[in-house]
Amino acid sequence: MHTVVLGAGVAGITSAWYLAAQGRQVTVIDRQPLAASETSYANAGMVAPGHSYTWASPRAPGILWRSLRDSTQALRLKLNADPHMWVWLWKFLQNCTAERSRINTGRKLVLCRYSQERLQELTATLGLEYERISQGALYMYRDAASFQRGQANMRILSDGGMRLDVLDADGVIAREPALASAREHIAGAIYCPSDESGDARMFTRALAERCRAAGVRFLMDTSIDRIEARGDRIAAVHTSAGPVTADEYVLSLGSYSPILARPLGYSLPIYPVKGYSVTFPIGAGHQPPTLAGVDENNLVAWARFGDRLRFTATAEFSGYDTRHSPRDFEPMLRAARQLFPNGADWSQPDHWAGLRPMTPENTPILGASRHGNLFLNTGHGHMGWTMACGTAQILADLMNGRKPAIDITGMTLA
Repeated sequence: MHTVVLGAGVAGITSAWYLAAQGRQVTVIDRQPLAASETSYANAGMVAPGHSYTWASPRAPGILWRSLRDSTQALRLKLNADPHMWVWLWKFLQNCTAERSRINTGRKLVLCRYSQERLQELTATLGLEYERISQGALYMYRDAASFQRGQANMRILSDGGMRLDVLDADGVIAREPALASAREHIAGAIYCPSDESGDARMFTRALAERCRAAGVRFLMDTSIDRIEARGDRIAAVHTSAGPVTADEYVLSLGSYSPILARPLGYSLPIYPVKGYSVTFPIGAGHQPPTLAGVDENNLVAWARFGDRLRFTATAEFSGYDTRHSPRDFEPMLRAARQLFPNGADWSQPDHWAGLRPMTPENTPILGASRHGNLFLNTGHGHMGWTMACGTAQILADLMNGRKPAIDITGMTLA
C-alpha cells in the first residue's frame, strides 16, 4: 500500500512515521528543501495541554473589534476583501459563546493530553533530541483581576483531569527564579507540572531522518500544483517534478490545505492566522528562565531551547502574508525584557513570522473525505506541536479501519 503525504511540517512528518511503522510505503512531498520550514519552523515550542483553551471565547469578539483601532491587541484583525476570511470569521464568532467555548476546550484538552502521551512514548522509543524541558509551565498574571479570571477559567481544564496549581507571586519565583526581578509585575500564576517544551523544528527534522532510515521517500523542493480526481477517488498529485500516483493520499498542508482542496469541491474551514516569534542567544552571563510560560496579560509566550530563548505573540488575521518588520515585535519585547531583563542577548534578535492553520473550533480536521482514498490531517492551529503525534496516530488508526483511542467528535468532515 503506497501512501503519499502532502506536507513536511510536524503534522505531515508524524503522519509519515506512524503510517510507515504500520508497513505502508510512504512518500512525502513538500515545496521546501527541508522539513519543518514553515509553520513548524520557529513556533512557541510549548507542549501544553494545560493551556488547551479555545481562542473562540466570549471575550474574543471584543478583542477583535478593538484591534481595528489598537494594533497592540494580541488578536488583530486586518480587514481585507478575501471572502474566505469573512466566512471563517462568521463561523468563529458562532463558536464564541460560553457553551461552545466549554465544549471546544474540552475536546481540545482530550486530544492534547492523548497526543502528549504519544509524543513522550515516541521520544523514549527513538531517543529523539530536541532541547526538551519537562518541568512544567507557568501561566502568569500581572494583576489580581486577571488572575482571578484565570483561576475561574482553569476549572474547565481541571474538571477534565488536568492538575493545575495556583501560585502566589512568591510561589511563582520559587518555581522560576529568573522572574525574581519582575516581582512587582506578578500577581500570581497557574502552574501545570505536566506541560513541557522543546524545539518543534529539531523534533520534526530528527523524525524525518528516522523516516528516511525506515524507507520513507521524500520529494522535497517540489511544489504541489493540483490534486487530480477521477470520480470519487484521487488519481494523482501533479507536482513540479511531474505527476505522483499512490493508493492513498494524506492532505497535511496546514494553512494551504483549503487551497488544494477547493478545486475538489471541499470548503475546509481553515484560515491562516499569523504569529510572530523572536529568538535570542543566551550567553554565560545571562539569567534565562528554565520553565516555559505565558504572560497572560500580554499573551506573550516564552520557552528556552538550550542556549536560545524564544518569545512568541500575536494572532493576526491578515491572509497569507508572512512579511514582518521590527516594529511588529516591539510589544512582545517590552514584555519580555520587563520579565527577564538579563535573560538573553537582546542585541541579536532572530525574527520570524508564520501562519497557524486555524479552524473556528481550534480543533483539527481528521480522517476520511468524500474521496475514498483521500484522508485529512490538517487545521491544527496554534497547538500543532502539542497535537501532532496524537493526530498522526488517530489518522493511522482510521486509515487501518481501527477505532481511535479517543473520541474525535467534531474533528471530522462528517
